[in-house]
Amino acid sequence: MSLKANYFKLGLFVIGAVVSAAVLLIIIGSGRAFQQKITIETYFNESVQGLDIGSKVKYRGVVIGEVTRISFTYVKYQQEKPMSERLRYVLVEAQLQPKLLGGRVASEITGAESMPAEVERGLRVRSAPQGITGTNYLEIDYVDPPPAPPPIDWTPDHAYIPSAPSTVTALINSASEIMDRLHKLDVEGTVANLNRLMVTTNDRIAAIDTRTLSQRADRALAKIESTLDSIAAKKLSDEAVGLLAELRETNASLKKTLANPALQKLPDDAAAAVARVRAIVDDPNLPKTIGHLSQTLGRLDRILGAGESDIAVTVENLRQITDNLRDLSEDTKRYPANVIFGAPPSPPERVK
Repeated sequence: MSLKANYFKLGLFVIGAVVSAAVLLIIIGSGRAFQQKITIETYFNESVQGLDIGSKVKYRGVVIGEVTRISFTYVKYQQEKPMSERLRYVLVEAQLQPKLLGGRVASEITGAESMPAEVERGLRVRSAPQGITGTNYLEIDYVDPPPAPPPIDWTPDHAYIPSAPSTVTALINSASEIMDRLHKLDVEGTVANLNRLMVTTNDRIAAIDTRTLSQRADRALAKIESTLDSIAAKKLSDEAVGLLAELRETNASLKKTLANPALQKLPDDAAAAVARVRAIVDDPNLPKTIGHLSQTLGRLDRILGAGESDIAVTVENLRQITDNLRDLSEDTKRYPANVIFGAPPSPPERVK
């Protein structure tokens, strides 16, 4: 009997050891027990219907964690305030795997410097529907422009990523806004105005004398045809031919002018002139000549400035000499003999 009991215990020990080894192998093989995880939290000021514990957390469509807690902020924070003064946000906590985000340690993802910087760039969390099953998941992505985060007056215990309105909420709000605008519209008045407009349009169209318009159109077309027939087509053709002949003559004259050897030689002459100017400019004596010229101009300026009064007197004398020469030339034209012989002799006295 004792031997059977020992066999039973031994069998239980073996079975337990095998089960423990299998569980240990599964845990070690999956590696989840040793994976580092990051806990984040966010607050929603809206319904989170369809979001449950265990729901996926995705970053741009890639699963990076799961939801671990869904509660209210007043259960964890603002305990010192009365219940009526506490905020009614929905608290959602989730665990992320840094390995899936590309970070080796948790501080690279949720550090005091990295997380606020990402939030400033527009990093937000929002609830998104997963197909038509009615379940939702948390989506982490950048929103442009980033919405203002919900106001809080406490320090979160974990890494905090503000929330953004969910897609469903945005659609519902847009639909509600459209319905409100439709309710505010005066549909009956708009339909009545449209009916009056249609009636007025029909009356105006019926009042138009289409027969008279058709007759006027026929007369206008007939006048146009007669005007076109009366145009002297032959005269226009002759003038066009004459114009073409003149253009040909002009073209021939232009070709003859361009074929002139002197005109063709002009580029060579111009090149030679440019070469001469370049040789003069490149002459090393040119700066010295310009310096001498500058000194000469300075001396001349000083001479002219010092003898300005003498020059004025000289110019006045030259003007008087010029006047005398003009008078002499006029006398020479009138009495050329006076210039050679002098004044004529006085007439002899008559004997009385």
